[in-house]
Amino acid sequence: MVHYGHSNQLRQAKAMGDYLIAGVHTDEEISKHKGPPVFTQEERYKMVRAIKWVDEIVEGAPYVTTLETLDKYNCDSCVHGDDITLTVDGKDTYEEVKRAGRYRECKRTQGVSTTDLVGRMLLMTKAHHTNMNNPDYQQHADNFGKVSSVAPISNILSLESPAEPHLGGLYLSQGPKGTSPWTGVSQFLQTSQKIIQFASGKEPQPGDTIIYVAGAFDLFHIGHVDFLEMVYKQAERPYVIVGLHFDQEVNRYKGKNYPIMNIHERTLSVLACRYVSEVVIGAPYAVSKDLLDHFKVDLVCHGKTEVFPDKDDSDPYAEPKKRGIFRTIDSGNNLTTDDIVQRIIKNRLQYEARNQKKEAKEVAVIEAMKRRQQQSQAADQEAQ
Repeated sequence: MVHYGHSNQLRQAKAMGDYLIAGVHTDEEISKHKGPPVFTQEERYKMVRAIKWVDEIVEGAPYVTTLETLDKYNCDSCVHGDDITLTVDGKDTYEEVKRAGRYRECKRTQGVSTTDLVGRMLLMTKAHHTNMNNPDYQQHADNFGKVSSVAPISNILSLESPAEPHLGGLYLSQGPKGTSPWTGVSQFLQTSQKIIQFASGKEPQPGDTIIYVAGAFDLFHIGHVDFLEMVYKQAERPYVIVGLHFDQEVNRYKGKNYPIMNIHERTLSVLACRYVSEVVIGAPYAVSKDLLDHFKVDLVCHGKTEVFPDKDDSDPYAEPKKRGIFRTIDSGNNLTTDDIVQRIIKNRLQYEARNQKKEAKEVAVIEAMKRRQQQSQAADQEAQ
């Protein structure tokens, strides 16, 4: 998947240099070394291009990064997160560039991973949105990522009522010693600093066309990217504001166990998109007169997806329609968050096997590192 953890890594990488080239692997390479990808390679190419810190992408980048690859694209160094990446036979994919001193590392974003998000989607039929102490959740968590026990974090940085906790990524792994620190569930904590790092910090300028869109933007995907790109193209100098609905509001009109990502995660996902200038966190469902006047909105856009009525059965877009500033956008992409979830559920067993295999490789590496450290300490003691 492509998520805000990847965006944060790319943000950190861009800060280490002047020009950022992102290598994106093919479906074949990912399937061979990690397991089936959630998004197709074409979807991932376009999604990575839409991340605002990326200057260029390399399609079909080799899974193992070599000095030859760096030289081919005139790169001084290679950047990766501080979690380990292994080939199908358990080798470090960055071993060669590390030995040559051309490897740099950035911090992994705690609380999110493809493993974690896939797990949330699989658990939607279990207890994703309601009660993590449910026996069904515990049993499934044991099968997925080998997490032996999970402890809920009550309403951390959440604006939801205690009766309706949306746990999203807010939980801690308390598994056995044989659990990988890089695979499984973990804790996501939003901070004001993180939002500042992701935000553009730019205000609309005279002559800009201020465009407002609103929605859940859950599991930010290529359908969202295509829509926002089309919105961006509606004006010569667009300033796109995205209104994100609170979790309770999304659950009201989407139902089931949506949203999969909480409001804080969705905020970072949308802010990372190059077509977005500003985000309203917890936007009202109805696009009101006050909202339009406050942001001096020139145009309000919505996709071709269904518009659900407000709590009082009124049209949430009545005011912009009345003003003649409402426009329906056809992005040409019908992909929805539901479609992404169905991809996961359809291949449920494959994804469970993928994550268990991935963690087994990581645990083996950790054990080998421990043994080398113990051997080194024993040798030092003998020398003394």
